[in-house]
Amino acid sequence: MEATSPKIFSVPNLLSFLRLILVPVLIWIALEGLANYFLMVLGVSLISDMLDGYLARKLDQVSELGAKLDSWADTLTYASMIFGLYQIWPTIFSDQALFLLSATLSFLVPLIASAIKFGEYPSYHTLGAKIAALLIAPAYYLLILVDADTWFRLVILFYLLVASEEVAITIILKKPETNIVSVWSLIRRFSNQTSSR
Repeated sequence: MEATSPKIFSVPNLLSFLRLILVPVLIWIALEGLANYFLMVLGVSLISDMLDGYLARKLDQVSELGAKLDSWADTLTYASMIFGLYQIWPTIFSDQALFLLSATLSFLVPLIASAIKFGEYPSYHTLGAKIAALLIAPAYYLLILVDADTWFRLVILFYLLVASEEVAITIILKKPETNIVSVWSLIRRFSNQTSSR
């Protein structure tokens, strides 16, 4: 999807800025051990994450800046979720340590691959990444509220698949791009370009 709006203060960008502002708030709440407030503020952040992409498309305000802001807000929000588990729910953190390490790697490895090749943060927003983002919120809340760890672990495994796809996209691309549906759509695009020459 091509970027159509260079506006910095579009509605979707403001929602991403809100999520970035909420990250230190979440860290502070976690340090204070305020579990209910942490879950409420996190809920606001996760809902705004669902809205920003939808509104960007609906209001025709998709932009490269917006894609990058969204990616940074995602990563920092997920980091604060892990920190919240560590600080407020240490037993859950301990029980899920291997999966939390996997979740961390699913963000770090694509970032490192893109930083090495392009010198910037990847903002692919693949279909898989969008599905994973929708799944992580209920998985996180179910893990904390009712100790349902199977769903959480499956979502983390799905994130590892998404990370693998993002690394493959980085390998295939010759220059950085945003908003790529999937590695298969990218391969099809390149094969169509090659066959039309």
